[in-house]
Amino acid sequence: MTRQPVDTAVAGTAALTARWAAHLDGGQDAVFSAAGVWPLLALLAETADGPARAELEHAVGAPAPEAARAARALLARLPGAEGLQAALGLWTARSLPLHDSWLATLPAGSQASLSGNADADRAALDAWAARRTGGLIDRMPVDLGPGTLLVLASALCLSTEWEEPFVQHARHTPGTGPWAGRDMRWLMRNTAGTHPVRVARTPEGPVTLLQVRGGNGIDVHLLIGPPGMGPGQVIGGGTGALAGRYEVIPPELLPYGNQAGPGLVKDEIDSMSPGPVLSVNMPAFRLSAEHDLLRQAAVFGLVSACDASRGHFPGISPSPLAIRSAAQSAMADFGPTGFTAAAVTALGLMPGAASTARTRVMSIVATLDRPFGFAAVLRATGLCLATGWVATPPARPDSV
Repeated sequence: MTRQPVDTAVAGTAALTARWAAHLDGGQDAVFSAAGVWPLLALLAETADGPARAELEHAVGAPAPEAARAARALLARLPGAEGLQAALGLWTARSLPLHDSWLATLPAGSQASLSGNADADRAALDAWAARRTGGLIDRMPVDLGPGTLLVLASALCLSTEWEEPFVQHARHTPGTGPWAGRDMRWLMRNTAGTHPVRVARTPEGPVTLLQVRGGNGIDVHLLIGPPGMGPGQVIGGGTGALAGRYEVIPPELLPYGNQAGPGLVKDEIDSMSPGPVLSVNMPAFRLSAEHDLLRQAAVFGLVSACDASRGHFPGISPSPLAIRSAAQSAMADFGPTGFTAAAVTALGLMPGAASTARTRVMSIVATLDRPFGFAAVLRATGLCLATGWVATPPARPDSV
């Protein structure tokens, strides 16, 4: 069965999510969107050459042409989903020549010019970020210093209202654990049926998945592992389970007691409901974060692309280009009635050094003074008739 372009994007984004999560600090709040980064990397991969192309292909998890097709399919499909807004933006210096064939692959109306006035360009890009995210992100995370020739950005904004809202309590203060003594805005909800809960068996240990359904088809899956399990393990395991890579145990097969799964207690209670009941208790939260993607450039396939000693993206322009900056601003708000999140990701490109032309002349030096091999090949067909490996020095004729 042939994999559809969007399936490629989904799989690539899931893998990038897990790799990114593995680099998070378990002691720090974090919010990020691999879905905001993956299409940009995929579009760049198609235009890149040399080591930069290979690294980007590894980061997106697919050959460059396939990844770029998937990125374009994803960018075309996302804006049509209820509760979701997505956009791609391109800004280029007037002095930078661009290949028309590349521009034709981008969404209509996505291109604008950089004026060269840093303040004016900053205002224009910030306004785009705010407009595309409903004001949730008000600044484009890009370096607009001298030499920035191109900015490629994505914006993503989503919102959903819970099918069954939570009840908000003024405050709650845990008595034990790492949050002991901390006052929090607390949410509680009792619903019929325990089917939203599953426990995944991951290589790093069990991870509990709790689905909170949104009315427009956007859900939030809450993920929790045992005490001490870090974000890379929990997020990687949870998203891996959602992608079908790990076995999940349904609630009816979980053991009773506090060993049902991380964060779970399974019991029997008196109830007016004829079926099982799920109670959820959790803090409301609002998070924001700034990510410099180049601090983990290898995760995003951008190590070689940052080398300004040469150009890496001949598919964009005949002028050599290299990555100058790569960053994301993101936020998320989980409240009693719903969820909102937004992210703006921006890549800034600068000039790369042009290759220096040199005159080539023939020079032949053959030195077989170490082990070597040989092959006898039939010229007409290329068939190898005999091969061998010389591992020890041949004896001198007068010593035979």
